[in-house]
Amino acid sequence: MATLGDIGVAAAINLLSAFVFLLAFAILRLQPFNDRVYFPKWYLKGLRSSPSRSGAFVSKFVNLDFRSYLRFLNWMPEALKMPELELIEHAGLDSAVYLRIYLIGLKIFVPIAFLAWAVLVPVNFTNKTLELQLKNVTSSDIDKLSISNIPQESDRFWTHIVMAYAFTFWTCYVLLKEYEKVASMRLQFLASEKRRPDQFTVLVRNVPPDPDESVSESVEHFFLVNHPDNYLTLQVVCNANKLAELVKKKKSKQNWLDYYQLKYSRNSAKRPFMKTGFLGLCGEKVDAIDYHISEIEKLSKEIAEERERVKKDPKSIMPAAFVSFKSRWAAAVCAQTQQSRNPTLWLTEWAPEPRDVYWQNLAIPYVSLAVRRLIMAVAFFFLTFFFMIPIASVQALASIEGLEKAAPFLKSLIEINFIKSVIQGFLPGIVLKLFLIFLPTILMIMSKFEGFTSLSSLERRSATRYYLFNLVNVFLGSIIAGSALDQLNTFIKQSANEIPETIGVAVPMRATFFITYIMVDGWAGIAAEILMLKPLIFYHLKNFFLVKTEKDREEAMDPGSLGFNTGEPRIQLYFLLGLVYATVTPALLPFIIVFFGLAYVVFRHQIINVYNQEYESAAAFWPDVHGRIITALVISQVALIGLLSTKGSAYSTPFLIALAVLTIWFYRFCKGRYEPAFVRNPLQEAMMKDTLERAREPNLNLKPYLHNAYIHPVFKEDDDDEEEFNIKLENESVIVPTKRQSRRNTPVPSRISGASTPSLPEAVRKHSEP
Repeated sequence: MATLGDIGVAAAINLLSAFVFLLAFAILRLQPFNDRVYFPKWYLKGLRSSPSRSGAFVSKFVNLDFRSYLRFLNWMPEALKMPELELIEHAGLDSAVYLRIYLIGLKIFVPIAFLAWAVLVPVNFTNKTLELQLKNVTSSDIDKLSISNIPQESDRFWTHIVMAYAFTFWTCYVLLKEYEKVASMRLQFLASEKRRPDQFTVLVRNVPPDPDESVSESVEHFFLVNHPDNYLTLQVVCNANKLAELVKKKKSKQNWLDYYQLKYSRNSAKRPFMKTGFLGLCGEKVDAIDYHISEIEKLSKEIAEERERVKKDPKSIMPAAFVSFKSRWAAAVCAQTQQSRNPTLWLTEWAPEPRDVYWQNLAIPYVSLAVRRLIMAVAFFFLTFFFMIPIASVQALASIEGLEKAAPFLKSLIEINFIKSVIQGFLPGIVLKLFLIFLPTILMIMSKFEGFTSLSSLERRSATRYYLFNLVNVFLGSIIAGSALDQLNTFIKQSANEIPETIGVAVPMRATFFITYIMVDGWAGIAAEILMLKPLIFYHLKNFFLVKTEKDREEAMDPGSLGFNTGEPRIQLYFLLGLVYATVTPALLPFIIVFFGLAYVVFRHQIINVYNQEYESAAAFWPDVHGRIITALVISQVALIGLLSTKGSAYSTPFLIALAVLTIWFYRFCKGRYEPAFVRNPLQEAMMKDTLERAREPNLNLKPYLHNAYIHPVFKEDDDDEEEFNIKLENESVIVPTKRQSRRNTPVPSRISGASTPSLPEAVRKHSEP
């Protein structure tokens, strides 16, 4: 159990680490040769060029202006200067709304912290329960500020109940205002957004097979009949995954060829050689340049053959297509309505924007998605609960008793006061952080296997699972396992009727562990984010070994993106900890406030200068954010019910149950009032935007703009191939050699689909017969 001194040592270590990271960043960002690492967004926008300095040769790499070092912290106020509207224009609505999550944390927890420290801390501290009544329970000085220090059946618990109501009402008020604000921002953003292909396009899946027509013919036939005045063009979905792998492999070989050619140009007296075996450690020794030239030629032939196969083989065409319409209104109608009698066929949804499409998953048959998601649900269940075992074991070792038991020969070293403070105040948090380092990658792989077709949906799915994992393992697992391990000796010696009382005292004591984790992950971890050590190293390695042109130098930059799948679950863990411990151990709140404040400044700087967002979803993730904060509120109320019941205050249960019911009602109200703006596109807004566009550009022809918007990226590698592929698809989709009576009448019911109604003339003829 960490003491106040241990927490102080951990705070000093993490504050020092954060200061070192921030200082290193402030110095490195001033150096000319790091300019593309710390300001890549401006280079990608074409608004910044490599700094050119006259004078000494060294000045091209090192900033010799010592006055600039005196202003090394000016990046902080600069990060806060850009207004929100300008930030939306610069980085997109997703980035601006993501930053508002940190602001919500400050809006919620700063007033709560003031109220908790002014009311709850004196109420808790002016008791001596931990000193007098439960001497056999492991506790620390911080626990004296918690609810554990209040005796059984005390009237002081009414203070905690009143504060729980106050904290809940304030949190709900902030969430209501933010939901209203973000919904308004989203609608305004969509209304003012420039023309994009996804505004006119829907993704059609599960196209029924037809023996008379190809997929492209069938799709066009269907939409010409059912959307005759609005259908414009289509792009069938191809299974080009193998082709994409070959293109990726060729690019990798080209990079190695560039490296060896650059190496040879610097020392033309010696040809570079390499081994063809595993990782270049074994195998035949060959001339590296000649080998990679031959490999690239071989891959080029394979790519050409595979491209031809994709074009000609009907099996490479999937039963899905991107269908574009003449107006946004028509696309909104199609995306939000059922197209067929059979609700499992002709499924339509809004198409992701082209850069958001995850092309590999479009090749997955729609019928297999349910099975894939069931498999991943079961796999995630076992991953979550079996992961708790190693986490509990590692945390047990990351303690004084655990280390002394595992390594008795270290006992004399461990007993040194400073080492003891580091182990108890710093080690548990860093061990848990390291243990979770590969989890986001595992969860993203699971999301990809499930078949989601856009990067945004992949990240949101992965974020949901990461949040659940944190809830079960990091929060509940640490409380249950940690408290049980800390109090194991007590449980063994106590009688059965005293165990619930001990649990009621022990659970709040895990606040010290979470404080150490917040300092490691939320202080030092956030400061390390801005240093960008990995992109810095990789950029200079690429710049030295691969870069020959300005285009190569631009490709060597790795600006990264927000990483919603990892960042948002981390934020939600801090919301959960803050709301649960606000009434239980208010001492934790200042640590969370420091996290939200530091993270807001750091990520605002990164969004302005570094991150190049891969997609724009117009803040479609906000309902998830709102729902998880509400979930944290309900969990905090349930935890307080359980805690007070062990403290002999069962009379409080009805009041707290009523509070939980009110919180759930508030969630349902917000869901019904604001969530539709995030899942549906209002026809009124679409029609308004179409009308304005027609007034400004009466002769606008959308077909050339939309025709190539959703072609697979591998067909854009070569302009000639792209043109040839487009001509083939156009011939297939515009001149439809249908065997049916009319392209504009609904076809006779197919023996396969069975989903269509008789054509209009036929129906009229039958109706007129006696």
